[in-house]
Amino acid sequence: MLIIQRKVSMERTLALVKPDGVQRGLIGEVISRLEHRGLKLAAMKLMRLDQATAQQHYGEHVERPFFPGLVEFITSGPLVAMVWEADGAVEIVRNTMGATDPKNSPMGSIRGDLGVNIGRNLVHGSDSVESASREIALFFQPGEILDYTRSNDSWIIEP
Repeated sequence: MLIIQRKVSMERTLALVKPDGVQRGLIGEVISRLEHRGLKLAAMKLMRLDQATAQQHYGEHVERPFFPGLVEFITSGPLVAMVWEADGAVEIVRNTMGATDPKNSPMGSIRGDLGVNIGRNLVHGSDSVESASREIALFFQPGEILDYTRSNDSWIIEP
């Protein structure tokens, strides 16, 4: 009998519940949707982002006219930063969140169901594995990210 073993590489990504999502009481809804997709939470914290970290986080937009507004908004109140893990975590999180503009997000996505305005779009998800690595390092120290096995992983992750 031939047994084929597939090594699953767990990808990590950053997800944020932005200040508007926190103020609207949607933290639990966002976490629930990501958990229901089978993603594993590896780190989480409620925090207020400082100006310098916000500017680094949105650094690729520094020359854009909307950059100051992004920084002002993300620092305007508490947010929840999370690290999620799964095979293909970046794509799963982004699909679950929907398009940046809620008007273009399908129903069933976080932004499609709960968002109205592109400037108040509730959540952020890293757009690539490289961005995820950079963003996670902005929000978390290595010791804050847990590595563990869930009792139901065998029902979610194909061997």
